[in-house]
Amino acid sequence: MGKLRPGERRAPTRDVLLVSAIITVSLSVTVVLCGLCHWCQRKLGKRYKNSLETVGTPDSGRGRSEKKAIKLPTGGKVVNTAPVPGQTPHDESDRRTEPRSSVSDLVNSLTSEMLMLSPGSEEDEAHEGCSRENLGRIQFSVGYNFQESTLTVKIMKAQELPAKDFSGTSDPFVKIYLLPDKKHKLETKVKRKNLNPHWNETFLFEGFPYEKVVQRVLYLQVLDYDRFSRNDPIGEVSIPLNKVDLTQMQTFWKDLKPCSDGSGSRGELLLSLCYNPSANSIIVNIIKARNLKAMDIGGTSDPYVKVWLMYKDKRVEKKKTVTMKRNLNPIFNESFAFDIPTEKLRETTIIITVMDKDKLSRNDVIGKIYLSWKSGPGEVKHWKDMIARPRQPVAQWHQLKA
Repeated sequence: MGKLRPGERRAPTRDVLLVSAIITVSLSVTVVLCGLCHWCQRKLGKRYKNSLETVGTPDSGRGRSEKKAIKLPTGGKVVNTAPVPGQTPHDESDRRTEPRSSVSDLVNSLTSEMLMLSPGSEEDEAHEGCSRENLGRIQFSVGYNFQESTLTVKIMKAQELPAKDFSGTSDPFVKIYLLPDKKHKLETKVKRKNLNPHWNETFLFEGFPYEKVVQRVLYLQVLDYDRFSRNDPIGEVSIPLNKVDLTQMQTFWKDLKPCSDGSGSRGELLLSLCYNPSANSIIVNIIKARNLKAMDIGGTSDPYVKVWLMYKDKRVEKKKTVTMKRNLNPIFNESFAFDIPTEKLRETTIIITVMDKDKLSRNDVIGKIYLSWKSGPGEVKHWKDMIARPRQPVAQWHQLKA
C-alpha cells in the first residue's frame, strides 16, 4: 500500500461497508416493527373498546332505560343514579377504568348473592336471632248478653301451629280462663294431628254480672295434648274485657305468644349436627347449655342430655351424656353417631331432652328439642343447614321447650 498524499482519505474497505449496511437494515427493520406494534395496539384497543361498548355489563343496558335508586347505608337519602339531562358525561379517564369497575362490580354482586343464598350466612343467622318464633294464631269471638247476664266465648279456629310431637304434628286444644280466677276453666275438644284446627265451640259463663265481667281478663291457652306425659304449651292470648265492646259479638285474630307459665325460661342448648352421606350417618355433638331451669330445692340442677333417634314415630336408638352435678351452665362436649340412610332422612327425627338427675325420685325433664324436616322454624333451619353442608359440623343454639 502506498502512502497517502496530503489531503487524501483512505477509501472504506469492503468489510466496513458490509457492517454499515447490516446496521442500517437492522435499524430500519426495528423502526418498521415498532410502527406496526403501535398500529396493532391502537387497532386492537379500539376493537376491544368497541366490543365492550357493544356487549356492556349486566347493569349497563338497564341503567340507560330505568331509574335505579340506591338507599344509602345511613338511611338518610335516596340517590338516583340515572343520567341527568344536560349533565356533562364522564371524561376519558373514567371510560378507561369502566371495564375494570364493571367486572369488579359484577364479581362483588355475585359474591354478595352467593353469600345471601348460602344456608348458613351471617345475615340469615342474624335474621333468625332477631325474629321471634312463629307460634301460630287463633280466631275467637266474645260478647255479653245483658238480659241473661251471660258472657259468650266462641273458639273458632287456629292456624300455623308449631309441631310439638316427634311425628311432626300436634294434638291441639284450648283452655279458657277468666283471670284472675284460675280454678274454673273450660276446654275445647282435642283435634288430633292438626296444625290448622277448626273447633267452632261456644262456651257460656252464665250468671255473671257485667260489673264483674269487665274486671276480668279473657285468657286462652293453646296446648298440645299428650297421653303419656304433661301437655305441652303452644302459646297464649290474653285480652282485658274492659277494652272490648261486649254489646255484640266481636271477632278477633290474635297471634299466639310464648306461655308465661315458666315454660319459656328453661334455658338453651348449643349442639352441632354433621351429616356424612357416604357413611349414611349423622353425628350429634352436645356442646353446652346455659341458663338451665333450676329443678332442685337448692336452686340448681344435675343436668344430663338424652338423644333419641326416631324413625316413623318409632324409637330406634338412645344415647346420653354424663351428668353434670349442680350446674345450670354445663359444658358436655360429647358426640354421638347414628346410622341413617339417605332415603330415611325425611322420616327421621332426633329428640334432644335435657334431664335433671334425681336420686330419690323420678328424673325431671328440663326441656326438649325436636330436630327434623317438620319441626319449628329454628329446628328446621338447623336440619336443612346440616343437609346443605355435608361433612361439616353445623352448630346452633336452641331454646328448650316444655
